[in-house]
Amino acid sequence: MKSVVAIIGRPNVGKSTLFNRLSGGKRAIVIDEPGATRDRNYADCLWNGKPFILIDTGGFEPASTEKILIQMREQASLAIEEADVILFILDGRDGLLSADIEIAGLLRTVTKPVFFIVNKVDGPKQQQGVYDFYRLGVERLYSLSALEGSGLGDLMDDVADHLTEAEERTDDERIGIAVIGKPNVGKSSLVNRFLGYERTIVNPEAGTTRDAIDTPFDWEGRKYLLIDTAGIRRKSRIQASLEKHSIVQALRAIDRCDVALLLIDAMEGITEQDAKIAGLTIDKGAAGIIVVNKWDGVEKDDRTIGKYVKDIKDQLKFMDFAPIIFISALTGQRVPRIFALVERVYAQYTRRIGTGELNKGIRDFLDANPPSRHRGRENKFLYVTQAAVKPPTFVFFVQEPTAVHFSYERYLANRIRETFALDLVPIRLIFRKRSRQTD
Repeated sequence: MKSVVAIIGRPNVGKSTLFNRLSGGKRAIVIDEPGATRDRNYADCLWNGKPFILIDTGGFEPASTEKILIQMREQASLAIEEADVILFILDGRDGLLSADIEIAGLLRTVTKPVFFIVNKVDGPKQQQGVYDFYRLGVERLYSLSALEGSGLGDLMDDVADHLTEAEERTDDERIGIAVIGKPNVGKSSLVNRFLGYERTIVNPEAGTTRDAIDTPFDWEGRKYLLIDTAGIRRKSRIQASLEKHSIVQALRAIDRCDVALLLIDAMEGITEQDAKIAGLTIDKGAAGIIVVNKWDGVEKDDRTIGKYVKDIKDQLKFMDFAPIIFISALTGQRVPRIFALVERVYAQYTRRIGTGELNKGIRDFLDANPPSRHRGRENKFLYVTQAAVKPPTFVFFVQEPTAVHFSYERYLANRIRETFALDLVPIRLIFRKRSRQTD
């Protein structure tokens, strides 16, 4: 699995600036006001070829009695528990404060690598002040400017030594299935129904399952790897006493699976949190099946399923290709049918289309609906190739890639789905400028 790196420190020491520097984009809010980041931000990052999950946290105020700062402290404490490596940020302009000393004392009880970093070292004056931080009793301090990026290489090269290599699947014959969803929708019940025994604790209290647990198993001669995940809770409802690793574990599980089973509570219907979890699945490029659980508890008429399907497709428009199945993990209703859907989805998820067949189809699409002109000239599509599976990924070589409108990209994606039987899985289109050799 990917290592997890957490950034902690007092408010306004530059945690979000460092997060944005490492993640390559302005994902975290950066303003000169304490407490701007109240929840944890997550990003997939890479350093020296090693992937890791980076967590940005709200400011850590160990002695505060203000409600919002207590919540931020709770978020930071949770990140520390989730993390494999901790980056403790100090402010080189403010100097060493009592809150820094208290946080450092807490970190001495942590049995994992902790890097002490003095940020905002932008000149000789700040560099001279770095020595004062050695009063914390640490052997090594890293001075840097997260804003400018100076000093970052030395720090991250050493951090990378503590990162694990990305885990490879040991049995390529097995289809990896992740069971995901917010807490208390029946994930553990479904896993137990699959396996036929009580492998995980089933408890009506939300947040019972803490970690992702892999279980290889066979079903009617086919090999599967079942990844059971902790429930993903609303950030505003996360309590350190209830949740330890759920969000990161779910992200890791989605990273490693082929097909994600997104469980929805039929009694609640689609919620905002369901939509966010579905978005994680799409972002990670996993194939998805929407599994509406607790269907036995819904009062039904002839139009009930149709109304549910419409509601799901309306609220999850970005995932409208995903098949939907209505089950009861408690009674076993329709549970075996999930595997037939998994097989269909996986077949599409791993499908390769020959270059000749693909280009013939694309040429027909272009003739039927030519792309818009760019600066008065035809924007020529030279050829297309399938670059990858899981998900099927197609690279178009185009005269001017930036001129391809998103509506035309959607047109091409829809036609590819229809023509090449990829209607149940996500696909990716990449537009690149053709090389000079092909002009």
